[in-house]
Amino acid sequence: MPRKKKTHDPFFTNDSRKRQKPNGKLDRDDEEDAEIESDFDEDDFFTGVDDGSGEDQEVETGAEARKRIAQDYIRMVRQIAQKEKEQKDGEEEEDGDEEDEEGARDSLVAQKLIKEQQEESGRVRRSIASKVKVSSDEGFRVLVKHRQSVTAVALSEDDSKGFSASKDGVIMRWDVNSGQFERYKWPSDSVLKSHGLKDPQGSAAKQSKHVLALAASSDGRYLATGGLDRHVHIWDTRTREHVQAFPGHRGPVSCLAFRQGTSELFSGSFDRTIKIWNVEDRTYMNTLFGHQSEVLSIDCLRKERVLTAGRDRSMQLFKVHEESRLVFRAPASSLECCCFVNNDELLSGSDDGSIELWTVMRKKPIYILRNAHALLVDSMKSDQKDSERLPNGNIENGYHHPENHHCASVFSWVSAVTVCRNSDLAASGAGNGSVRLWAVESDTKDIKPLHNAPLVGFVNTLAFAKSAEFLIAGVGQEPRLGRWGRNPEARNGVSILPLKL
Repeated sequence: MPRKKKTHDPFFTNDSRKRQKPNGKLDRDDEEDAEIESDFDEDDFFTGVDDGSGEDQEVETGAEARKRIAQDYIRMVRQIAQKEKEQKDGEEEEDGDEEDEEGARDSLVAQKLIKEQQEESGRVRRSIASKVKVSSDEGFRVLVKHRQSVTAVALSEDDSKGFSASKDGVIMRWDVNSGQFERYKWPSDSVLKSHGLKDPQGSAAKQSKHVLALAASSDGRYLATGGLDRHVHIWDTRTREHVQAFPGHRGPVSCLAFRQGTSELFSGSFDRTIKIWNVEDRTYMNTLFGHQSEVLSIDCLRKERVLTAGRDRSMQLFKVHEESRLVFRAPASSLECCCFVNNDELLSGSDDGSIELWTVMRKKPIYILRNAHALLVDSMKSDQKDSERLPNGNIENGYHHPENHHCASVFSWVSAVTVCRNSDLAASGAGNGSVRLWAVESDTKDIKPLHNAPLVGFVNTLAFAKSAEFLIAGVGQEPRLGRWGRNPEARNGVSILPLKL
């Protein structure tokens, strides 16, 4: 009677028989075993083999790596909680058992983890605007210099590194504390074409290196840039090398944003479209339509929703998963910039010098802050105390008579707005020589002024640190998207404003 061969459940199969020597070769005994067919149980044979060489090492699985990272993070949070408790207690001695102390420490760790998760998801909002202080002695100071106007800045997830780009195509990575910088080097045309670059279209004789936008991924691995060459360029931040060029836009790429926690990238262009890319897989995903003019600004949080603003007097919120969008109509002639306050509130800046506060439940702004960066002289002073209510129920601040409304100048256009993540602290910039800090009040649905930090030049971009310890500003002698204004006294570069909580 023939011998019945054993069957094995793959769940109980030992992975050790799949491992080979580091040099990729089998030893002599293994070769002989491979050549001879046998009826005995191979799994039991290989399981019992122990050559004592010690060359085969256990490979860490994905679950084990996640467990190790989680344990390290909990250990770090526990140390932080312990330090906070020691500082709070001071020199007072506590009576109690070690178990009670350990339980209290674990409770603090749990509370801290829950709070961080809620803040990260946007369900809890930090009220830090009232605590922010700007020292009169410490204003903006130049961190990194550029030859031409800075058009975009971005910060890494841990706020230790920053990136900036200018009109001459220079891309820099710099350290926030020391200010030391490293330049990204553009590869040759042949290398760019091998990475996906297409030939220039229209009347352009060669590719332009003019950069208008950049964005850094949450994991710190990728940097995306876009400009007049109509491509989205992907860089490896570890090696500072160019890895991919995404073609597809028919106009200059004016804005970029990564979805938080993912490698999903959104790009807005003068061709009135928003395209979605997967940077990890180097693939194109989708195109969003809706704007009737150039797309100027874009922002995205953790949810699969993207906020855009354009010259068609509209701000649009695209719900990618639902394949729908919300359209918000602005009273201004053009919206220059926009950003999320949280998942339900939005902020925008326009070319008439006003800042608008929105909610996703209304198509009109719930609050309009006029003359945010007005060029006021002694005879033209807006009274910020008086407010008027519009016929539609919206609120505007200040008198709006022609003698007081002096925001027609390009120096008063609100060119940049930003919000500190999951907080009520906001900032705006223009070309009038100052950056203003605001408190976004969700309860009263208004915007209150906090501080006015002098900064000469066109503030083309702003970025808050996640910890709200400083504010980064990209400054230039010219506006980001053109040359319709110029301030020769400005210094092209990146400036930093320390903040105290």
